[in-house]
Amino acid sequence: MNKFLIASFLLFFTSFLFSQNKKSKTTETSKPFVLGVIDEIQSKELGENRILNIYLPEGYNPADTVKYPVIYLLDGSANEDFIHIAGLVQFNSFEWINQVPKSIVVGIATVDRKRDFTFPTTLEKDKTRFPTTGHSDKFIAFIEKELQPFIDKKYKTTDSKTIIGQSLGGLLGSEILLKKPSLFNKYVIVSPSIWWDNGSILNLDSQILQENFQQPTEIYIAVGKEGLTPTEIPRVMEVDANLLSEKIQLSKSKNVKVYFDYFPNENHGTILHLAVFNSFKFFYPQTHK
Repeated sequence: MNKFLIASFLLFFTSFLFSQNKKSKTTETSKPFVLGVIDEIQSKELGENRILNIYLPEGYNPADTVKYPVIYLLDGSANEDFIHIAGLVQFNSFEWINQVPKSIVVGIATVDRKRDFTFPTTLEKDKTRFPTTGHSDKFIAFIEKELQPFIDKKYKTTDSKTIIGQSLGGLLGSEILLKKPSLFNKYVIVSPSIWWDNGSILNLDSQILQENFQQPTEIYIAVGKEGLTPTEIPRVMEVDANLLSEKIQLSKSKNVKVYFDYFPNENHGTILHLAVFNSFKFFYPQTHK
């Protein structure tokens, strides 16, 4: 009986040691899965540090002469849109897909999107409800004077610059497009919050638009089945997005190419992924496979 107990104890002890050793080896061989790099920029325009999540394409080497287009992503935090948009870019740049050139993705992590993505409103109720709003001018200055020069200096970039924005991010993308279109040559504007300030962004004169478009600019605008806007003044988001597209076309600028995409089976929460996927087909049409 004593021999049986001793043998059982030795078997248990050996199994315990083997299990611990196995766990130890597992721990030693585990390592983080790295999707990109986290960078940081000190902004004088915004008076704060901003986090940048950056995806670098396969084969990227700072010592090489190869340069890459840059895709700037609003709402670019890791828990927002950075991971799945970077994945779309990677997938579409695979050699067997070859829809998009290998590109750098710069995700601008969010701090206060109501502050950064909106221009001043004349509606008192919105000023009361969203007290930090109305500072898109500073954020646009940050993009123009600090962010783009920072990325161009630190990474291997071409002149091709794309911006992706949805909802309030789509509003900011629309504002940049209508006021300073030369900051980007490709715009992905999804479910834009044109309702802000009762749609005043649509009041910009078409002649001014024509004068602003001094370089070839490609614009992709998408909206889902989204209905009334979240304001007391009723507007329909599908209609507003279409009005934005028509506004750009009315400029009759030879430098502008615009595509309007409607997703009746998608809503405000589900549209972005499919819209960005479709925008790549618009920007980089393939005549053959």
